[in-house]
Amino acid sequence: MASHRKSRPAGTRVAGIRTPALATAALTSVALLSQSANAAPADDKPSLEEVEKKVDDLYRQAESATDGYNAAKEKTAKQRKQVDTLLDDVAQRTQKLNEAREELGSFAAAQYRTGAGAPDTATFLLADTPQDYFDQAQLMSRLTSRQKGAVDDYVSEQSATMKKRQEASQSLQTLNETQSDLKTAKATVQKKLADARELLSELTAQEKARLAVIEKRKQQEAARKAAELAQQQAAAEKAAQETTAPQESTSPATDSSYATKAAKALAFARAQIGKPYVWGATGPDSYDCSGLTQAAWKAAGVDLPRVTYDQVNAGTTVSLADAQPGDLVFFYDDISHVGLYIGNGMMIHAPKPGAYVREESIYYDGESGIHSVVRPA
Repeated sequence: MASHRKSRPAGTRVAGIRTPALATAALTSVALLSQSANAAPADDKPSLEEVEKKVDDLYRQAESATDGYNAAKEKTAKQRKQVDTLLDDVAQRTQKLNEAREELGSFAAAQYRTGAGAPDTATFLLADTPQDYFDQAQLMSRLTSRQKGAVDDYVSEQSATMKKRQEASQSLQTLNETQSDLKTAKATVQKKLADARELLSELTAQEKARLAVIEKRKQQEAARKAAELAQQQAAAEKAAQETTAPQESTSPATDSSYATKAAKALAFARAQIGKPYVWGATGPDSYDCSGLTQAAWKAAGVDLPRVTYDQVNAGTTVSLADAQPGDLVFFYDDISHVGLYIGNGMMIHAPKPGAYVREESIYYDGESGIHSVVRPA
């Protein structure tokens, strides 16, 4: 007799149990999703190029924050000096006020001993001679006049002292606010540097080796661009020398006095090669980027501001093609880095935390990284 049971569709067994085709498909989908989920962390891991960019960005942000720190530090020093001057003034005025108060007290005691008010007829009758009366009257007249002057001096000194005390109090408040800004800027720098170190610490030895290869390629490209600029500048100089008629130039002339100063600045900068980059440092054992350029030009007798976004305005802007040894080369839109141009597309600079003062191509971070060139003297 034929069976009335319908035949089951072909299926597979999972753990000894036959499963329908639909269930099989579902299990297959789950397995694929599981595989995708397991693969997700590997796909989400940033590439070496992305890690390098993040680290470079963090270093740039740290350097930008360093300028904020330097500006706050400089402002704090000026305000502290102002507060000290005001406090010294207040102390001197307080001393004068105390002396004026003592003088008023001596007048009051003198009045008590001699009797308040001017001599009257009774005093005249009690005087041994008319001359004694007039002597007493003259003494009281002088005493009253001097006492009035002392009172005026005391009131004036008291008003001036109170005013100076208010100025000192306001300056102290401003100083405290600036010191708070200084702490915030310092914390920002430290946080950026810590984040960069953490990113680098997560790399394997093999990844670090590959990262070094990437960095070397960047340096080779930068050297190529520097060589191109050197050739262009050499050709321009040669053409200028061969031209018989003087040509007008849109860039400032580089006279002998500037060349002499620039040579002194460059000699100083070269002597610092090998010293470590330290944020906020101005030498002599370590430098940040603007600390190095400031110290170099100070050795040449030229005072530059402390931070990059002030240094960029401390001179005449020239084109990159017209850059001369000693010029300042600024980088990035936020003007967060600066180096000292030495010619042939090269500069001396304090690069970043963990690095040392060195010679390097101005194209170390690509042509787009260059912001402007400034001739400071």
